Amino acid sequence: MKELIRKVDEKLDEYMQITYPEDIFKAMKYTLMLPGKRLRPIMCLETARVLGADIELAFPAACALEMLHVQSLIHDDLPCMDNDDFRRGKPSNHKVFGEANAVLAGDALLTFAPQLIIEKSKGLSSEQIVRLLHEYTKFAGAYGLIAGQVVDIESEGGKLVKSPSETLDFIHINKTAVLFRLAVRMGAIIANASDEIIEKFDNFAKKFGLAFQIYDDIMDEISTFEELGKTVGKDKNSGKLTYVSLYGLDVAKNRFRVLIKECYAIIEEYDSSILKEILDKLNGRIGSI
Repeated sequence: MKELIRKVDEKLDEYMQITYPEDIFKAMKYTLMLPGKRLRPIMCLETARVLGADIELAFPAACALEMLHVQSLIHDDLPCMDNDDFRRGKPSNHKVFGEANAVLAGDALLTFAPQLIIEKSKGLSSEQIVRLLHEYTKFAGAYGLIAGQVVDIESEGGKLVKSPSETLDFIHINKTAVLFRLAVRMGAIIANASDEIIEKFDNFAKKFGLAFQIYDDIMDEISTFEELGKTVGKDKNSGKLTYVSLYGLDVAKNRFRVLIKECYAIIEEYDSSILKEILDKLNGRIGSI
């Protein structure tokens, strides 16, 4: 994990050069290079590897995925969204560069990411690149990440079109699980995996994404600023719909454990110490509370 994180950080630094106008590139790079777990790019790289691809082929897509993720964080922290002053233990992008540049930095990352896939994906066929771009644009837009954010915002004011449980599932699938799904799907495409294998890993990512969001909901309830690197208790204070607020802490923990167990079962046949390490770390954290 540590070695992969180091390589992802090196590639991100290489791909994101500071040029004129410097303010926008500095804003983009500021949040992008904040220390993080890099789970999404690592899952992309590891999926490609276990399915037979050279991971060097997957770095552009993996880094593009991290740029998309960081774009969502920059916009999520804005005063018009979740209004959070901290991200990964540091001031949020808009607190450092101002709201206008933060909006533009997010927009720039959103568009720079597919550019990166096109320009840097040496060794992939044109068909693979088109498939990667289709997956990226589909999951990043109104049928994926943006849809989840919209419903998440609506739920804060109690504006629910669906039942609370259906709404929560929609938010979790589209706001959180969607980028893990994109990670494994892109990794599988790079490995030229069959549709059957792609769907198998997609199912793993859905379950992992749901477990990850439930984990995040639990941590928002019981954790500290030092552990999370962002303001604690904001979801509860803003009346946001979460797994803990809807079902309670004990049910949330039990549901988390069931999902993680199902994730282990799906990848059991694959030789992936990385994916198992990711599951172990999450499972160990919840298991200790």
